Amino acid sequence: MSQYELAQLNVAVMKEPLESPGMAEFVANLDRINALAEASAGFVWRLQTEEGDATALRPMGENTLVNMSVWRDAASLTAYVYRSAHVEIMRRRKEWFEPMPDAYVVLWWVAKGHRPSVNEALAKLALVREKGSTPEAFTFRQAFGPPDAMQPRAPFQFGDACPAT
Repeated sequence: MSQYELAQLNVAVMKEPLESPGMAEFVANLDRINALAEASAGFVWRLQTEEGDATALRPMGENTLVNMSVWRDAASLTAYVYRSAHVEIMRRRKEWFEPMPDAYVVLWWVAKGHRPSVNEALAKLALVREKGSTPEAFTFRQAFGPPDAMQPRAPFQFGDACPAT
Protein backbone atom coordinates (compact mmCIF):
# COMPACT_ATOMS: atom_id res chain seq x y z
CA MET A 1 0.00 0.00 0.00
CA SER A 2 1.30 3.42 -0.95
CA GLN A 3 2.46 5.92 1.62
CA TYR A 4 1.11 8.68 -0.64
CA GLU A 5 -2.26 10.23 -1.36
CA LEU A 6 -3.32 12.20 -4.43
CA ALA A 7 -3.95 15.93 -4.08
CA GLN A 8 -5.85 17.90 -6.68
CA LEU A 9 -6.48 21.58 -7.28
CA ASN A 10 -8.81 23.00 -9.87
CA VAL A 11 -9.52 26.64 -10.51
CA ALA A 12 -12.27 28.41 -12.41
CA VAL A 13 -12.81 32.05 -13.38
CA MET A 14 -16.47 32.95 -12.92
CA LYS A 15 -18.35 34.73 -15.69
CA GLU A 16 -20.43 36.56 -13.07
CA PRO A 17 -20.19 37.16 -9.32
CA LEU A 18 -21.09 34.13 -7.22
CA GLU A 19 -24.17 35.92 -5.84
CA SER A 20 -25.57 36.72 -9.30
CA PRO A 21 -28.61 34.97 -10.81
CA GLY A 22 -26.38 33.51 -13.53
CA MET A 23 -24.48 31.49 -10.91
CA ALA A 24 -27.56 30.40 -8.93
CA GLU A 25 -27.75 26.84 -10.29
CA PHE A 26 -24.04 26.29 -9.72
CA VAL A 27 -24.33 27.55 -6.14
CA ALA A 28 -27.49 25.49 -5.55
CA ASN A 29 -25.55 22.31 -6.38
CA LEU A 30 -22.41 23.00 -4.32
CA ASP A 31 -23.53 21.32 -1.10
CA ARG A 32 -24.80 18.25 -2.96
CA ILE A 33 -21.61 17.83 -4.99
CA ASN A 34 -19.37 18.43 -1.97
CA ALA A 35 -21.38 15.87 0.04
CA LEU A 36 -21.04 13.42 -2.84
CA ALA A 37 -17.26 13.87 -2.80
CA GLU A 38 -17.08 13.40 0.96
CA ALA A 39 -19.16 10.20 0.73
CA SER A 40 -17.12 8.80 -2.17
CA ALA A 41 -14.80 5.86 -1.66
CA GLY A 42 -11.25 7.10 -1.30
CA PHE A 43 -12.09 10.68 -0.32
CA VAL A 44 -9.70 11.97 2.35
CA TRP A 45 -10.04 15.76 2.73
CA ARG A 46 -11.15 18.96 1.01
CA LEU A 47 -10.26 22.61 1.45
CA GLN A 48 -13.00 24.54 3.20
CA THR A 49 -13.61 27.33 5.67
CA GLU A 50 -14.97 26.63 9.15
CA GLU A 51 -18.43 27.08 7.60
CA GLY A 52 -17.72 24.19 5.22
CA ASP A 53 -17.35 26.36 2.13
CA ALA A 54 -14.38 26.90 -0.17
CA THR A 55 -16.00 29.58 -2.35
CA ALA A 56 -15.03 32.28 0.16
CA LEU A 57 -11.35 31.49 -0.42
CA ARG A 58 -10.08 33.59 -3.34
CA PRO A 59 -6.26 33.34 -3.44
CA MET A 60 -6.18 33.93 -7.22
CA GLY A 61 -8.46 36.97 -7.23
CA GLU A 62 -12.08 37.83 -6.58
CA ASN A 63 -13.41 36.15 -9.74
CA THR A 64 -11.54 32.85 -9.35
CA LEU A 65 -12.81 29.89 -7.35
CA VAL A 66 -10.44 27.21 -6.10
CA ASN A 67 -11.26 23.63 -5.19
CA MET A 68 -8.68 21.42 -3.54
CA SER A 69 -9.00 17.90 -2.19
CA VAL A 70 -6.96 14.83 -1.28
CA TRP A 71 -7.86 11.28 -2.33
CA ARG A 72 -6.58 7.83 -1.40
CA ASP A 73 -5.49 7.12 -4.97
CA ALA A 74 -6.00 8.01 -8.63
CA ALA A 75 -8.77 5.43 -9.09
CA SER A 76 -10.86 7.03 -6.33
CA LEU A 77 -10.52 10.53 -7.72
CA THR A 78 -11.20 9.32 -11.26
CA ALA A 79 -14.38 7.53 -10.16
CA TYR A 80 -15.68 10.68 -8.49
CA VAL A 81 -14.74 13.05 -11.32
CA TYR A 82 -15.83 10.92 -14.28
CA ARG A 83 -18.36 8.38 -12.99
CA SER A 84 -20.59 10.21 -10.50
CA ALA A 85 -23.15 13.04 -10.50
CA HIS A 86 -20.14 15.38 -10.54
CA VAL A 87 -20.05 14.87 -14.32
CA GLU A 88 -23.51 16.43 -14.76
CA ILE A 89 -22.38 19.67 -13.17
CA MET A 90 -19.03 19.81 -14.95
CA ARG A 91 -20.72 19.38 -18.32
CA ARG A 92 -22.29 22.76 -17.61
CA ARG A 93 -18.98 24.42 -16.72
CA LYS A 94 -19.11 26.70 -19.77
CA GLU A 95 -22.35 28.27 -18.53
CA TRP A 96 -20.69 29.59 -15.39
CA PHE A 97 -16.95 29.83 -16.03
CA GLU A 98 -14.65 31.49 -18.53
CA PRO A 99 -12.54 29.32 -20.85
CA MET A 100 -9.08 28.79 -19.38
CA PRO A 101 -6.14 29.22 -21.76
CA ASP A 102 -3.80 27.49 -19.30
CA ALA A 103 -4.10 24.33 -17.23
CA TYR A 104 -6.78 24.69 -14.58
CA VAL A 105 -6.36 21.29 -12.91
CA VAL A 106 -3.23 19.95 -11.26
CA LEU A 107 -2.61 16.67 -9.45
CA TRP A 108 0.33 15.72 -7.24
CA TRP A 109 1.26 13.11 -4.68
CA VAL A 110 1.51 14.06 -1.02
CA ALA A 111 2.68 12.01 1.95
CA LYS A 112 -0.22 10.30 3.72
CA GLY A 113 -1.66 12.67 6.30
CA HIS A 114 -0.28 15.81 4.66
CA ARG A 115 -2.88 18.48 3.89
CA PRO A 116 -1.54 20.82 1.24
CA SER A 117 -1.70 24.56 1.69
CA VAL A 118 -3.20 26.84 -0.93
CA ASN A 119 0.29 28.22 -1.64
CA GLU A 120 1.64 24.70 -2.20
CA ALA A 121 -1.23 23.97 -4.59
CA LEU A 122 -0.76 27.21 -6.52
CA ALA A 123 2.96 26.42 -6.89
CA LYS A 124 2.03 23.00 -8.33
CA LEU A 125 -0.39 24.65 -10.77
CA ALA A 126 2.33 27.09 -11.84
CA LEU A 127 4.70 24.16 -12.35
CA VAL A 128 2.29 22.24 -14.59
CA ARG A 129 1.55 25.42 -16.54
CA GLU A 130 5.27 26.05 -17.05
CA LYS A 131 6.60 22.53 -17.69
CA GLY A 132 3.57 20.37 -18.45
CA SER A 133 3.10 17.07 -16.63
CA THR A 134 6.04 15.96 -14.51
CA PRO A 135 6.20 13.54 -11.56
CA GLU A 136 5.95 16.58 -9.25
CA ALA A 137 2.78 18.06 -10.82
CA PHE A 138 0.62 16.54 -13.54
CA THR A 139 -2.79 16.44 -15.19
CA PHE A 140 -5.42 13.76 -15.69
CA ARG A 141 -4.33 13.51 -19.30
CA GLN A 142 -0.73 12.63 -18.45
CA ALA A 143 -0.57 11.34 -14.88
CA PHE A 144 2.21 9.76 -12.83
CA GLY A 145 2.03 7.07 -10.17
CA PRO A 146 3.04 7.70 -6.56
CA PRO A 147 6.74 7.97 -5.75
CA ASP A 148 6.74 4.59 -3.98
CA ALA A 149 5.04 2.73 -6.85
CA MET A 150 6.75 -0.38 -8.14
CA GLN A 151 6.58 0.73 -11.78
CA PRO A 152 8.90 3.34 -13.26
CA ARG A 153 7.58 6.87 -12.87
CA ALA A 154 6.42 7.29 -16.41
CA PRO A 155 3.21 9.04 -17.36
CA PHE A 156 0.06 7.02 -17.88
CA GLN A 157 -3.27 7.94 -19.38
CA PHE A 158 -6.50 8.04 -17.40
CA GLY A 159 -9.03 6.24 -19.57
CA ASP A 160 -11.63 8.98 -19.60
CA ALA A 161 -11.82 12.24 -21.47
CA CYS A 162 -12.84 15.25 -19.43
CA PRO A 163 -16.62 15.68 -19.78
CA ALA A 164 -16.31 19.43 -19.30
CA THR A 165 -14.41 20.00 -22.54
